[in-house]
Amino acid sequence: MNNKKMKIAVWKNGYGSPHKQDTFEAHGSPLGPKEVKLTKQAFGWPLDPPFYIPDSALAHFRLALENGKQAEAEWEVKFSEYSKAFPDFAGEFQQAMAGELPEGWDTNVPIFPADPKGMATRAASGKVLNAIARKLPWLIGGSADLDPSTRTALEAMGDFENSRDEAGNLQGSAGGGWSYAGRNLHFGVREHAMGAIANGLAVHGGIIPFTATFLVFADYMRPPIRLAALMEQGVVFVFTHDSIALGEDGSTHQPVEQLASLRAIPQLIVIRPCDANETAVAWRVAVETRNRAVALIFTRQEVPTLDRSQVAAADGLRRGAYVLADAPDGNPDLILIVTGSEVSLIVAAGQKLAESAIGVRIVSMPSWELFDAQSQAYRDSVLPPSMDARLAVEAGVTQGWIKYVGDGGDVIGVDRFGASAPGEIVMREYGFTVDNIYERAMKLIERKRPGCHQMTVAEAVAVWRNKGDPN
Repeated sequence: MNNKKMKIAVWKNGYGSPHKQDTFEAHGSPLGPKEVKLTKQAFGWPLDPPFYIPDSALAHFRLALENGKQAEAEWEVKFSEYSKAFPDFAGEFQQAMAGELPEGWDTNVPIFPADPKGMATRAASGKVLNAIARKLPWLIGGSADLDPSTRTALEAMGDFENSRDEAGNLQGSAGGGWSYAGRNLHFGVREHAMGAIANGLAVHGGIIPFTATFLVFADYMRPPIRLAALMEQGVVFVFTHDSIALGEDGSTHQPVEQLASLRAIPQLIVIRPCDANETAVAWRVAVETRNRAVALIFTRQEVPTLDRSQVAAADGLRRGAYVLADAPDGNPDLILIVTGSEVSLIVAAGQKLAESAIGVRIVSMPSWELFDAQSQAYRDSVLPPSMDARLAVEAGVTQGWIKYVGDGGDVIGVDRFGASAPGEIVMREYGFTVDNIYERAMKLIERKRPGCHQMTVAEAVAVWRNKGDPN
């Protein structure tokens, strides 16, 4: 084949096939034995054997084996010399390539004090990420031009880039500025490429890569996220601005279906923590998980940091769902299930229900995938099969929640697009209020005992719990 034909063959669809060139058949189906024979004849290629490799081509490619062995031997010599000169760095390299974590990598992770005002989980994430990065040199990543918004900049750890002065000297250092030692990757406004680059880093090994953008832009990244999950690569995908509560950017930027979309990807772990301390545990889980991709979902708005002396420890996140608070006797009339920023609403609604003599169990469920991986005994201890009065609350589509609330349960969610208004107004108008949760919970209990409608709900529950069916 001459050079002209070689160039044309690069872009011609099925080039050389007498009957299928430039047709859809050449793209989507094999040429078939007859057409292959005709195509070989058109190029003057031997018809036999069926898969013919010229001796010169075979010899050329076989050279790669010897060249590779030689290159590896030379590298081993260099690394041996390097190990003697810099044993600590060499040990770090070997540990990183083995996918191991250094001792004490999470010792600097902050514990956040209870705070009614609290902070956005994206802000807590930034603090936790930087604490871990200072102890874990191979944690490297960046955002799609959104570092100030996603809070994922690694402080004083430099920006990765080849930047040279007029004399050709590399500029910058590991402590700041631009250099090959920098750990902040500036991907640009291109989420798809960002995900693909992170996958490449993970497949190479020796790096725990993370990416960051707004949750609504997860749609642009779906192919690389799906591949990370398929390849079982430990990429950490950070998503912020996680719901309609982000406010004035409106429906184009308010994620509604994205949580369900991510949860639909097999082997991807999706975690939506409720406060700063669950965020800290979520990052620990993400870094420890080296054989599965993890999506971390964070808020833009501030959320209370729960008083863990009054509710269960945030480490319960590791099991996907846990009993945050329970009815005094451990025998609830209703189970409230919630994720993310809506947990603080549920806690307040639970207090109001308790004042009406309703025994409430509050379950924080930051990760469906982690919960589903638990034993049946544990899952039943959190969501008893006999307790079917269940209400789930999440600022996203309700799709999928029936698995946890059952046919007799209810879900407060967002099965339509968002709206442009301050975040607190959008949340209120879409029903994410203590009063609406209270009312939906009361109606759910009433439905469970239809004959109780002539009593107050509190009276009906009292009869139900203490005297049996009032009918």
